[in-house]
Amino acid sequence: MRNLQRRALPYPARMDGLRFAFGTLTVLPARITRWDRDAARAGMLWAPLAGLVVGLFSAALGGLFLLFGSGPLLAAVVTAAVPALMTRGLHLDGLADTADGLGSAKPAEDALRIMKQSDIGPFGVIVLLFVLLAQVAALYRLYEESWAYGTVAAALAATVARLALTHASRHGVPAARPEGLGAMVAATVPVRSAALVTGGVLVLCAGAGALFSPYDAIRHVLAAAAGLGAATLLLRRCVRRFGGVTGDVFGAVEETAGTVALVALTLG
Repeated sequence: MRNLQRRALPYPARMDGLRFAFGTLTVLPARITRWDRDAARAGMLWAPLAGLVVGLFSAALGGLFLLFGSGPLLAAVVTAAVPALMTRGLHLDGLADTADGLGSAKPAEDALRIMKQSDIGPFGVIVLLFVLLAQVAALYRLYEESWAYGTVAAALAATVARLALTHASRHGVPAARPEGLGAMVAATVPVRSAALVTGGVLVLCAGAGALFSPYDAIRHVLAAAAGLGAATLLLRRCVRRFGGVTGDVFGAVEETAGTVALVALTLG
């Protein structure tokens, strides 16, 4: 009975987790009421929901531009820009900093110091450029197919991107620094809980794809799996390189998962 009580989050803890997820992962007015590892664990389990909300906002604005005749390219640009605005660009900044740290070829301590600097180096600029180009190109291709494909893809990519944060927070993934957001959320999520959340997201992806065809249901699940797989590879590389995760690594993992999922949806 005690184990069951520990697994089931009480209502106040769930609400603290929701506030933590939306307060740290979006600009939406969610006041964080608790800043501790229990709230962080619940928040990382709710992270895909925050991603879904961001994805729906971006899809809605992209669809609105299409409705007013902007064409698929401008709609794709707008759709890619909304998640950056709704996260204050923190995840893109983390991606750039992580690229600079990985590309520095310096010891872990020096690489972490490079990542903490406010400027962006050449590796960060190059990675940002190609990631944003890939996102816009993929969304353009999907909007060109139909507005519905682009809308579903935007929501799916944002959800999978935040699901990657759930996996990056699971037990066994250490923090590279003793302070910061990375240290707060690192190793807070049980592996079983991460697996259950992943199963729910994959079912949602299959249902979204099934709106088009049974083949699309499979394709959407495979795209989500591809995004998570790429994020996992990057996470492992960062843990080996830096000794653990940081807030910047979380941003890099998130952007990688979402971008790969979008690109995978254009294939086949």
